Amino acid sequence: MRLWLYEQRYAWCGMLGAMSDMIRNKKAHFTYELLERFDAGIELSGSEVRALRQGLGKLEGAHIVIRGGEAYVVGMSIPAYQPNNMSEGYDAERPRRLLLTKKELATLVGLEATKGLTLVPISLYNKGSRIKLAFSSARGKKKYDKRESIKERDTKRDVERLMKRK
Repeated sequence: MRLWLYEQRYAWCGMLGAMSDMIRNKKAHFTYELLERFDAGIELSGSEVRALRQGLGKLEGAHIVIRGGEAYVVGMSIPAYQPNNMSEGYDAERPRRLLLTKKELATLVGLEATKGLTLVPISLYNKGSRIKLAFSSARGKKKYDKRESIKERDTKRDVERLMKRK
């Protein structure tokens, strides 16, 4: 009974339910070997939030850097929500600050210092009324690894196709 009342009270404001991806970095799984996943809040302006909810923006080519004890997403593009109403100085590719605890930042500094690892954004999603960034520590795949993943994907698709016919 109590759970039902809780669901009724908070269902209208989007506090409950599944988290939905607004933007996904589809090439990240193909280009990188994803190791450890992290989630962080992201600092955005109001028009950027509206643009993301419309599905505008891209994460391809973006990465995360740590400068001065803070983490930033570099290379992520969020175009203007209403281009005619935006100010002259709006930069769609500006670095955006991530909201992390000091403990999380310390682990990320260690991962970034490791040779061959990069912090790559995977998706932007909303959790309740907040917008979060899912990112991962990643190691770049070699060309033969990419060929193997293409071959695995093709064989999986063929097997599913054969199973569907039977």
